[in-house]
Amino acid sequence: MAKVKDHQKAPDDSFGAHLARLRNAKGLSLRQVEEATEGEVSNAYLSQLENNKIAKPSPNILYVLAGVYATSYEDLMKRAGYFTSDAKATGQRQARAATFAIQDLTPEEETILIDYLAFIRKQKRK
Repeated sequence: MAKVKDHQKAPDDSFGAHLARLRNAKGLSLRQVEEATEGEVSNAYLSQLENNKIAKPSPNILYVLAGVYATSYEDLMKRAGYFTSDAKATGQRQARAATFAIQDLTPEEETILIDYLAFIRKQKRK
């Protein structure tokens, strides 16, 4: 059995490292991902994600990256910490439905929905 030397690291299981592995598996540069997402994910932002400078990207960014990397959106959401592996099926269905519903929103509609969600959450805390 081979001994791991002290200066060698175990594989990085961070979310950023996972994104970098997905990108590298596709043979894409950071700039190519930016082009593939039509600028939705800048190469600078993706670099920050891959280097764990940004902990939790938006679900929309994850959806776009899942498409480019041909990977599971749900897996990216889970790895980013949006839901745990023991999340109930109902919660997962609701998250998927909400995410796919925002796909065709205008920026104005998105702002209105975010404001409404903030209002609902505030009401629940009362």
